[in-house]
Amino acid sequence: MTSSSVAAADDARSDASPDAPPPSAVPGGGRSNRKGQAWRAYFETTAVLQDRLERSLRADTGLHLADYNLLLVLTEAPDHRMRMGELAGRMVFSPSRLSYQVRTLEQRGLVERCAAPGDRRGAEAVLTEEGRHLFRRAAALHFRDVTDLVLDRIDDEEAGVLLRVFSRLAGALHEEP
Repeated sequence: MTSSSVAAADDARSDASPDAPPPSAVPGGGRSNRKGQAWRAYFETTAVLQDRLERSLRADTGLHLADYNLLLVLTEAPDHRMRMGELAGRMVFSPSRLSYQVRTLEQRGLVERCAAPGDRRGAEAVLTEEGRHLFRRAAALHFRDVTDLVLDRIDDEEAGVLLRVFSRLAGALHEEP
């Protein structure tokens, strides 16, 4: 960006309504820098991808992506159980959002909410046999969809770049409050 374009952008910001977002609030929006374009492509593509994955999962299993993720976390947990606080952290959910999600899956017989052993005040979410069965079916469908929509459309080098970028970002985001 040249000094005259920076000055023009500053002038545009000072003339804009105080409620208007600054031009930089929409990364990649009409800008020519690669980072902004990359953000915009990521943002828009992940929205479409999540919608496609969600619709497929809902149609075949009745699960939302958040349901699938919760079942995945419990499937990978020791004894298919996890304390509610830890589960909320893994899901990046507030405690109330997690309670709602668990209650919804509990009504379908996919999880149970139980007292935590040795802690009368604590609770755990436990994957039921029905939940394990539905998760296996959903995982096969999800794997097929992810393969068709993403993995078959990128090469090994691109997969390596994505792995490096998102591993580094995940590490940095987990370190920050």
